[in-house]
This record gives sequence, C-alpha cells and structure tokens, in this order.
Amino acid sequence: MRVLVTGSAGFIGFHVAKRLLERGDAVVGFDSVNDYYDPSIKEARLKLLEKTATDTTSAYRFVRANLADGRAVDDCFSANRFDRVIHLAAQAGVRYSIQNPGAYVESNIVGFVNVLEACRKQQVSHLTYASTSSVYGANTRLPFSEHRGADHPLQFYAATKRANELMAHAYSHLYRLPTTGLRFFTVYGPWGRPEMALFIFTKNILEGKPIPVFNNGNHTRDFTYIDDIVEGVLRASDDIAQPSPAWRSDHPDPATSSASFRIFNIGNNRPVKLGEYIDAVERALGKRAERTLLPLQPGDVPDTYADAGELERAVGYKPSTPIEVGVTRFVEWYRGYYSGQP
Repeated sequence: MRVLVTGSAGFIGFHVAKRLLERGDAVVGFDSVNDYYDPSIKEARLKLLEKTATDTTSAYRFVRANLADGRAVDDCFSANRFDRVIHLAAQAGVRYSIQNPGAYVESNIVGFVNVLEACRKQQVSHLTYASTSSVYGANTRLPFSEHRGADHPLQFYAATKRANELMAHAYSHLYRLPTTGLRFFTVYGPWGRPEMALFIFTKNILEGKPIPVFNNGNHTRDFTYIDDIVEGVLRASDDIAQPSPAWRSDHPDPATSSASFRIFNIGNNRPVKLGEYIDAVERALGKRAERTLLPLQPGDVPDTYADAGELERAVGYKPSTPIEVGVTRFVEWYRGYYSGQP
C-alpha cells in the first residue's frame, strides 16, 4: 500500500513509518520539523527512515511542510494516490497548550481540517488519526471507556483533540470517509520526546540532578511501550472502519456511529504509579534519583487507565511489553544515542 504518515519526524510517527517500510509499504512522510523540542533528534529520525527505505528497498518520500498550509497538503495528495492516511502530526504537550493555545489551533485544528479535506477530495479508503487519553479530562471513573462521554477536557490540548474526533465524525457522516481515532495513553520508548518524563528522569539521574516528581509521585499512568502502540496503529489502519449496525440515535454510543466512524483506546491496560515508574528507571540505570516532590500541575489528571478491550476485539491488539523491559530498552537507546555527546 501507499501510506501517508503525517508527523513522520515525531516520536510515534517515526516508529509507524519505519514499521511500514519494514513490511514493504510505500511511505510518504509529512512533517514541518518545528522547534517545539530539539530538531536534531527529529533530523536523526528522518535519516534513519531513509536508511530503512534503502535497506528494505521500499519506496519512501519525505515532504517538509506545515499541515496548516493547505496548498502544501493538496500538492502532496495530488502527487500521490494514498491507500491509507495515518495522521499523527500535532502540536503536543499538555502544559504548553496553556502558554500558547494558538499553536494548537494552527496544528491540531487547521492542520486536521486540511487533512480531512484532502482525504475527502481523494476519496481515501481509511483515515486513522491520533487522539489522546487527555480527552477524558474531569472524568474519574476508571478504567476509561470509549463508550462514556469525554466532554470535560482540563486543558486546551485535550479540547483540540476532542474537536478532531467530532470533526472526523462529521466527515464520516457527510462524505462517507472511514475514520478511526486512537486515544493514546502515555507512550514511551526509544526515540521519545526530550520533554517527556522518561527522557527527563534518565537525563537528570545520569547527570546527578534532581528530578521533578509531580503530585508527589502518587498519580498513575497507563504507560504504553512504543512497539505495542505501533502494532495497534497498523492493525487499526489495516482494518477499515465500518458503520455499526447496533448504533441507535436514541441511545448514541460516542465510540461508534451509523457512519464509518469509530474511536478506540490504545493503552497498556496496566496503570503504574509514577513512583514505581521512577523505581524502574533507577534499576535500569543502576543509580538512585534525587526526587523533588511537587504538587499536581495545572491541566494534569491524577490517573489514567485504558480499557483497551474494544481494540483487542476489533483487531486483536494485545500489548505485551512490561514496564521493566520497556524502560530498560529506552535507557539502552539513550546511552547509545548520547554516547560521546556533551
């Protein structure tokens, strides 16, 4: 298949594009390579994608452009006939959305509209896109289920992602565009984002600096290893969304529809306390951390826990990487990637 992967220089997008190339698909990557975090790691990911394409003799092309540029998006679609679109580009970060909401409007709203429009015009057979567990917001009923409401976001990032889900449904209904939204739960692993907790913990512990531990380390997260995420993304993308024959307008299920629309949680289904996660990092590094205990930050939710049963029933998704294994793999990658660097 020919697959467009937006955000291909990003953490999840890079891994998804790499796996697609390894299995023999033709991939077009699309990314602005902005400086929200150090662009050098994004450029390194892109170089590895080029190498993977060469090693596997898979067709690969990269478009360096902004999804908010409608002409650039249209040109990309005009030059290709995509069998699938996997939309993973977004302005990420919970706390940054409080400081700079305009960046989220441009990337997560305008950019997503441009992708939807291009998919509509080209009659793409299936659009799979990234949502987030943050949409559950003020909901404290665990585990989080797609079949319950997600209309009380606690920060603007989550609000834009929830808007994406609603926009996707409108296009599925109006234009019969099959769409699948995936609510990611705290993804971690090699090539992760430098501003994420695991990256910061590892760097600071190795440098003998204290690590910030919000909510005194008491909140829980459904940490999900990147390889498990990629497997779920590809399985969902390969399985085209269909209308649900059980959907009822008088008792509407928010996760399905009479249109070709669906939403899945994609998580590990095994929440871990932040303190225990840090313990695993310490064991992998062979070094203790100096922990600075801090209160819960604005916009953060105390706990996340994915009910991933629907994704398992639909496509056989079963995450299998324990925290100890995943954290150790990240630490090994980190040491290798930064060896010899100041």
